[in-house]
Amino acid sequence: MTLGVVLVLAVAAAMLLARTGHRAAAPHQGFGDRIAHGAGGDGQIRPSRYPWVGDGMFTVAGGQTPARGVGGPVARYRVAVEQGTGQDPAAFAAAVDVVLADPRSWIGTGELRVQRIAEAESADFTIYLATPHTSEAMCAEGGLTTDGYTSCRLPGQVIINLARWLEAVPDYAAPLEVYRAYVINHEVGHEIGEGHEACPGPGDLAPVMQQQTYGLDGCLPNAWPILAGRRYAGELIG
Repeated sequence: MTLGVVLVLAVAAAMLLARTGHRAAAPHQGFGDRIAHGAGGDGQIRPSRYPWVGDGMFTVAGGQTPARGVGGPVARYRVAVEQGTGQDPAAFAAAVDVVLADPRSWIGTGELRVQRIAEAESADFTIYLATPHTSEAMCAEGGLTTDGYTSCRLPGQVIINLARWLEAVPDYAAPLEVYRAYVINHEVGHEIGEGHEACPGPGDLAPVMQQQTYGLDGCLPNAWPILAGRRYAGELIG
C-alpha cells in the first residue's frame, strides 16, 4: 500500500468520525480480563481477578443439610454458582450454610428454621453467586439498579455479586468473612420480609439490615441480626 493511499484512508476515517460525533467502543474485555482491587480487614489493598461477565448459566450445589433452628416454619433454599466464575458450588454452599445455621443468624429468633436442598420444586428461594454483569441483569429484571456493584434480592432470589463476595467493599474495616456473613444475612433478611434499617448512632454496631455496602454512617461493621440472644435492629427506613 502506498503512502498516498494510507493518507487518503486516514482522512476518510477522520471525516467519518467527525460526522458520527463519537469514538467506537473498545472491544469487551470478557472473562478474566478485569482486575479489581479491594481492601482486606487489615486495611491492605490486594488485587484480585474475577470474571466481570458470565454466561448466565448456573450450577446448583448438590446434597442437603438438616433443618437448622429451634422453632418456626422451615425455609428451604438452594445454592447456585454461575459457571465460569472459578468458584466451587460446594464451597460456596458450605459458606452459606455456616452463616444461616449460626444462632446469631435469623434462626436465632426462634421463629424460623432453614434447610438447604437441591430440588427446585421444593425450594422457597435460591441463593445465587453471579458475576457483576449477570447479577446486574438479574436484579434489573425486578426493577432494581445495582450498577454491577451491589447484591440484591428479588422474590425467591437472593443474588450475591461475585465482586462483593471476593472483595467486600473499601473501608469496611472488618475481615472478608464478616462482610460475607453480612451480605448473606442482609439479603436473606429481605427474603423473609425484613426492611432496611438505619445506623442507631456513631460508634454503635450497624444493624444487619443497614445498607452497609454503601457505607456505615458512623456505625461499626456487624454481620448478625441476633446479638446477645436478642434481635438487634435500627430504625426502619423507606
